[in-house]
Amino acid sequence: MEEERIGLFIDYENLAIGAREDLGTTLDFKPIADALAERGRVVVRRAYADWTSFEADRRMLTDNHIELIEIPQRRGMVRKNAADIKMAVDAIELAFEREYVTTFVVCTGDSDFTPLVTKLRELDKRVIGVGLKASTSALLPPACDEFLFYENLDGVDLPVKERRKPARPEEPEAEPPQELAALDVLITGTLAGLQRSAGGEVRSSNLKRALIRKDPTFTEADYGFRTFGELLRHLGERKVVELTDEGTVGDPVVTFPAEGRGEDPAFVVLHDVVRALAKGGKGVPLSGLKNEVRKRQAGFSEKRLGYSSFLQFVKAAAAHGSVDYEWDEKAGDYLITVP
Repeated sequence: MEEERIGLFIDYENLAIGAREDLGTTLDFKPIADALAERGRVVVRRAYADWTSFEADRRMLTDNHIELIEIPQRRGMVRKNAADIKMAVDAIELAFEREYVTTFVVCTGDSDFTPLVTKLRELDKRVIGVGLKASTSALLPPACDEFLFYENLDGVDLPVKERRKPARPEEPEAEPPQELAALDVLITGTLAGLQRSAGGEVRSSNLKRALIRKDPTFTEADYGFRTFGELLRHLGERKVVELTDEGTVGDPVVTFPAEGRGEDPAFVVLHDVVRALAKGGKGVPLSGLKNEVRKRQAGFSEKRLGYSSFLQFVKAAAAHGSVDYEWDEKAGDYLITVP
């Protein structure tokens, strides 16, 4: 696989002021550098600001071999807009003059850079954004191929906020169950889509790339995992997915378990719904049946049970003896009945 060559552009005022006001700390570039080193080789490094306002930061940046682009305060010109325009022009110029630069990293949370990101992607460049959660516009992350929140990067040491002592001991906070449920749906839904479109095996690296395409801000750290492999192993232990090491070490094939998990109550609900809807011995069409099941069991999802589609779940229920199904040419659909 060819190594990514990265052009780094930093709207330094945006990041530095955000770190100071939102996080109560000074910006440390090393966690950003480490994250980019994992993604490729940085061949261009530029930071834009009026450096008279950031004298203390100059040494830190020069130690990291970053070219400092001076945007001085000029009469009749807003410094912020001057920095934004200069940075955008330089990035587009680099895209045309240095075709070997495959990835652009835009460090800012300012939505004014959204057109730049869009144009770079039109030029077939991969774009990674870096910003702070509190000061990043909601418009910017979806425009990028990947977006890294500074607070989530390894090595970022955030100050601990003081908390008032509670009147009585607090119960340890448990992980919200809806987070795990949302993770299950996200992973299984993406896996099912890849299986349908690719028609072959899906490796963990393919799955991770698809998740980032869906949500550029996706990171396993938000769910308490250090690596994506650890997240998948957790799901494997819970029988949400199945991992098979085939060929490539560290990049297992991800599939759905041959057998689901905890299906029996769901099979009973399906049986009851079909029996209630069936009239005169006629079968219930598969289309629309899932919505009827959800009316009985809020939050039902066949993917949480290990099935890639509702039809697959129905077939498993038939094998279990809960329902029967057959294809009806006239209806152009599967008809589901109870035995």
